[in-house]
Amino acid sequence: MSSPAPELLPEGGFTRIRCELSYDGSYFSGWNLQPDRRTVQSVVEDLLSRLMAIPVNTMVAGRTDAGVHATGQVFHFDIAQVDRDRWNLTSLMQIANRLLPDEVRLNSLDDAPHGFHARYSALRRNYRYRFADGFKVIPPLARADVAPWQQNLDIDLMNEAVVPLIGTHDFAAFCRKREGATSIRSLEKFEWSRDSDGFAQALVSADAFCHAMVRSLVGAASIVGAGHAEIGWLGELLNGGDRVGRSLSAPARGLTLIGVDYPTGAGLLERAQVLTRTGVRSLPSE
Repeated sequence: MSSPAPELLPEGGFTRIRCELSYDGSYFSGWNLQPDRRTVQSVVEDLLSRLMAIPVNTMVAGRTDAGVHATGQVFHFDIAQVDRDRWNLTSLMQIANRLLPDEVRLNSLDDAPHGFHARYSALRRNYRYRFADGFKVIPPLARADVAPWQQNLDIDLMNEAVVPLIGTHDFAAFCRKREGATSIRSLEKFEWSRDSDGFAQALVSADAFCHAMVRSLVGAASIVGAGHAEIGWLGELLNGGDRVGRSLSAPARGLTLIGVDYPTGAGLLERAQVLTRTGVRSLPSE
């Protein structure tokens, strides 16, 4: 029996609010609500619900794991128009930021354009990963979002090794298996460079990511970059389908969701309708 189609638009008499936020994931057990765990979703929903004196239920663009950060996370929530009319959104954001814990901040709070859906309208999610390789010193103020790596990483070698991963593939080898979930994704970007601090930096973008996928991709690439695997190893993993061991998954602390891209205008609803209508992703025909 198939699941009912998700609601893409607010119900009658309701309006949608779009929010962008940042958080230090070191203090949270991920985004999603979990029993007896401190999560970003629980902190944000609890604060907004108490502040606005109404139940607030959020829909997020990307469900980050425990320890993963964000500078450009996006979510929405729907409220009755009568409740929306009570608030100036600039004032609401300012009050919320005064009351939220220091590790969470709302970057923007606006009326959502017609057709906007934080999850289903998204074109791609963009992540950054940073390694302090070769025993580089991590400054105390950078310790939250940079992971240590003892050996020197060869940037050119890693960029060559990740080429076979670009495109639409079944990334089962790089995802933690979830019952009923597909591991087919379209990886649009996976580029390594040195940032201004000399850290090894990966920029990774895809239409969506399955559970632990970015950290597995980064961890496997770093094995090649350190000279412990041949340049074709990532392609072999992709085609073989055997799950990359959890020991090869890069630490959560180095990973940050830096942004979510959306279409404009009528493209918002069109994108959401396409994703929810097609349902299961499929590989391109040969």
